[in-house]
Amino acid sequence: MELANVVPWGRSFDEYREMFGLSQGDLNNRILGCGDGPASFNAEATDRGCRVTSCDPVYQFQADEIRRRIKDVYPEIMAKMQQGADNYIWESLGSVERLGEVRMKAMSRFLSDFDAGCRQGRYVSASLPRLPFSGSEFDLALCSHYLFLYSDHVDGAAHLESMRELCRVASEVRVFPVVSLNGETSKHLDQVMTALSTDGIDVSLQPVSYRFQKGATEMLVAKSV
Repeated sequence: MELANVVPWGRSFDEYREMFGLSQGDLNNRILGCGDGPASFNAEATDRGCRVTSCDPVYQFQADEIRRRIKDVYPEIMAKMQQGADNYIWESLGSVERLGEVRMKAMSRFLSDFDAGCRQGRYVSASLPRLPFSGSEFDLALCSHYLFLYSDHVDGAAHLESMRELCRVASEVRVFPVVSLNGETSKHLDQVMTALSTDGIDVSLQPVSYRFQKGATEMLVAKSV
């Protein structure tokens, strides 16, 4: 991975809770955040006594390197968000500027926790479709804004392989969103759900309270029977 190709954009604990419908019972589980990037979910959850491991290929870099990359790409991201503002719902965040403040706060919280989290084994450099974890090592795996969202960049076979890997390492998997970047349901969703069901995995779409990208109102839930 080249850091110059990474576009860091981190979400908060509260956003994770809404995106994945996380109850207090869920938060008591052993949780894997897959593709967390510079999200503050791990840091904030750890402060609350939760057991969270995050994995992302960007964790191979040092905190200062990630910090510089965030600073470099932030103006570009904000310009694109402004251009595409009509694709989003602004009721909770209010404006693109407020979104930027929320994201930067989350990423700053991540950066302040990153070195300690690496030493404690909470941040692991890894990426789908091959994860360095044991079978059923986690009770719950969360995958935010990677699978299905980038349906034009990641093919159907890679989606299915990645989902099977997540189901290998966790008893339950939740993926949000299930729409691609254009706001339409991912072209890979049906085939992935059918294949997992054939594998004996219980799959369903469940509504979530999180509202930001238009069309993104559901998460995919896969449970090993």
